[in-house]
Amino acid sequence: MADLKFQAVRHDHKAFLEKASKRQGFSEAYDALEVEYALAHEMLAARTRAGLTQEAVAVRMGTTKSAISRLEAAGKHAPSVASLKRYAAAVGCTLKIELVPAAPKRRRSAQPVAADAAR
Repeated sequence: MADLKFQAVRHDHKAFLEKASKRQGFSEAYDALEVEYALAHEMLAARTRAGLTQEAVAVRMGTTKSAISRLEAAGKHAPSVASLKRYAAAVGCTLKIELVPAAPKRRRSAQPVAADAAR
Protein backbone atom coordinates (compact mmCIF):
# COMPACT_ATOMS: atom_id res chain seq x y z
CA MET A 1 0.00 0.00 0.00
CA ALA A 2 1.22 3.51 -0.76
CA ASP A 3 2.36 5.92 1.93
CA LEU A 4 -0.78 7.82 3.01
CA LYS A 5 1.05 10.36 5.18
CA PHE A 6 -0.09 13.88 4.39
CA GLN A 7 2.48 16.35 3.13
CA ALA A 8 1.15 19.81 2.33
CA VAL A 9 2.04 21.22 -1.07
CA ARG A 10 3.04 24.86 -0.83
CA HIS A 11 0.91 27.07 -3.03
CA ASP A 12 0.85 30.86 -2.96
CA HIS A 13 -2.59 31.51 -4.42
CA LYS A 14 -2.20 35.28 -4.26
CA ALA A 15 1.04 35.15 -6.27
CA PHE A 16 -0.59 32.75 -8.73
CA LEU A 17 -3.52 35.12 -9.27
CA GLU A 18 -1.22 38.12 -9.71
CA LYS A 19 0.78 36.34 -12.40
CA ALA A 20 -2.21 34.71 -14.10
CA SER A 21 -4.31 37.89 -14.14
CA LYS A 22 -1.84 39.39 -16.60
CA ARG A 23 -2.85 36.83 -19.23
CA GLN A 24 -5.47 37.92 -21.74
CA GLY A 25 -8.94 36.56 -20.92
CA PHE A 26 -7.93 35.20 -17.53
CA SER A 27 -10.14 37.47 -15.43
CA GLU A 28 -13.27 36.67 -17.44
CA ALA A 29 -12.61 32.93 -17.33
CA TYR A 30 -11.76 33.01 -13.61
CA ASP A 31 -14.89 35.01 -12.79
CA ALA A 32 -17.05 32.59 -14.80
CA LEU A 33 -15.81 29.73 -12.59
CA GLU A 34 -16.07 31.58 -9.26
CA VAL A 35 -18.42 29.04 -7.65
CA GLU A 36 -16.37 26.08 -8.88
CA TYR A 37 -13.16 27.62 -7.51
CA ALA A 38 -14.85 28.33 -4.18
CA LEU A 39 -15.98 24.69 -3.96
CA ALA A 40 -12.51 23.42 -4.85
CA HIS A 41 -11.00 25.72 -2.22
CA GLU A 42 -13.39 24.42 0.45
CA MET A 43 -12.65 20.80 -0.46
CA LEU A 44 -8.88 21.30 -0.37
CA ALA A 45 -9.10 23.19 2.91
CA ALA A 46 -11.19 20.41 4.49
CA ARG A 47 -8.79 17.72 3.29
CA THR A 48 -5.82 19.72 4.59
CA ARG A 49 -7.49 20.19 8.00
CA ALA A 50 -8.10 16.44 8.12
CA GLY A 51 -4.43 15.83 7.28
CA LEU A 52 -5.30 13.49 4.43
CA THR A 53 -3.85 12.83 1.00
CA GLN A 54 -6.04 12.36 -2.07
CA GLU A 55 -5.20 8.67 -1.87
CA ALA A 56 -6.33 8.45 1.76
CA VAL A 57 -9.64 10.16 0.90
CA ALA A 58 -10.04 7.75 -2.01
CA VAL A 59 -9.55 4.76 0.29
CA ARG A 60 -12.17 6.14 2.70
CA MET A 61 -14.61 6.73 -0.17
CA GLY A 62 -13.91 3.41 -1.87
CA THR A 63 -12.73 5.08 -5.07
CA THR A 64 -9.48 6.03 -6.81
CA LYS A 65 -7.02 8.86 -6.31
CA SER A 66 -7.75 10.07 -9.84
CA ALA A 67 -11.47 10.32 -8.98
CA ILE A 68 -10.58 12.51 -5.99
CA SER A 69 -8.34 14.62 -8.19
CA ARG A 70 -11.27 15.17 -10.58
CA LEU A 71 -13.58 16.09 -7.67
CA GLU A 72 -11.08 18.70 -6.47
CA ALA A 73 -10.42 20.17 -9.94
CA ALA A 74 -12.43 23.37 -10.39
CA GLY A 75 -14.39 23.60 -13.61
CA LYS A 76 -13.40 20.23 -15.01
CA HIS A 77 -15.98 18.06 -13.30
CA ALA A 78 -19.40 18.76 -11.81
CA PRO A 79 -19.65 16.42 -8.82
CA SER A 80 -23.01 15.09 -7.73
CA VAL A 81 -24.43 15.96 -4.32
CA ALA A 82 -23.98 12.29 -3.36
CA SER A 83 -20.26 12.47 -4.21
CA LEU A 84 -19.88 15.70 -2.26
CA LYS A 85 -21.58 14.11 0.77
CA ARG A 86 -19.25 11.10 0.60
CA TYR A 87 -16.22 13.40 0.24
CA ALA A 88 -17.35 15.49 3.21
CA ALA A 89 -17.77 12.39 5.36
CA ALA A 90 -14.34 11.10 4.29
CA VAL A 91 -12.65 14.31 5.48
CA GLY A 92 -14.66 14.51 8.70
CA CYS A 93 -17.16 17.16 7.62
CA THR A 94 -20.82 17.51 6.81
CA LEU A 95 -22.00 19.05 3.56
CA LYS A 96 -23.89 22.32 3.75
CA ILE A 97 -25.42 23.76 0.58
CA GLU A 98 -26.75 27.27 0.68
CA LEU A 99 -28.61 29.36 -1.88
CA VAL A 100 -27.95 33.03 -1.27
CA PRO A 101 -30.22 35.66 -2.87
CA ALA A 102 -28.40 37.61 -5.54
CA ALA A 103 -28.02 41.33 -5.09
CA PRO A 104 -30.49 43.24 -7.25
CA LYS A 105 -28.95 44.41 -10.49
CA ARG A 106 -28.50 48.14 -10.78
CA ARG A 107 -30.20 49.96 -13.60
CA ARG A 108 -27.87 51.42 -16.17
CA SER A 109 -30.18 54.29 -16.96
CA ALA A 110 -29.72 57.55 -15.08
CA GLN A 111 -33.49 58.16 -15.24
CA PRO A 112 -35.49 57.65 -12.06
CA VAL A 113 -37.62 54.51 -11.71
CA ALA A 114 -40.84 56.57 -11.75
CA ALA A 115 -40.00 57.81 -15.26
CA ASP A 116 -39.75 54.18 -16.46
CA ALA A 117 -43.20 53.43 -15.07
CA ALA A 118 -44.74 56.35 -16.94
CA ARG A 119 -43.69 54.93 -20.32
